[in-house]
Amino acid sequence: MDATHAFLAPGETDLRALLSGMRPRMHEAPLEFVHVPTGHDSKLHAEPLMMFREREGTTFIVAASPIAPGEESGRLLWAQITLDVQSSLSAVGMMAAASAALAARGIACNPVSAYLHDHLFVPWQRRAEALDALAHLDH
Repeated sequence: MDATHAFLAPGETDLRALLSGMRPRMHEAPLEFVHVPTGHDSKLHAEPLMMFREREGTTFIVAASPIAPGEESGRLLWAQITLDVQSSLSAVGMMAAASAALAARGIACNPVSAYLHDHLFVPWQRRAEALDALAHLDH
């Protein structure tokens, strides 16, 4: 771990400040969740954005491989929305509020909290609607 991390501001914990400063930002490229079972070789087509090990194997979030015509309906593609407010890892309620806003519209959400920001992975086909739901969350 880089020692400079110990000197970074811990991030915002006030829920009102988090929601009003959320600034959801859509990433342009579609992503995929890839699962590699334990004991199998993980030759990925792209550098992983995220990796998480579980007992059954490792999940990677990677840039989607090129989509052939007619293949769109058989693929689970995801859009990444970053909440640009610098949230504390100990903040309470922001991800719950974001998830609830998406759930109210029937939009699936896979959240990931990183050191400085939170990220939401939503179905690629519903990314614009998800961004709209999050943009209206602080109103």
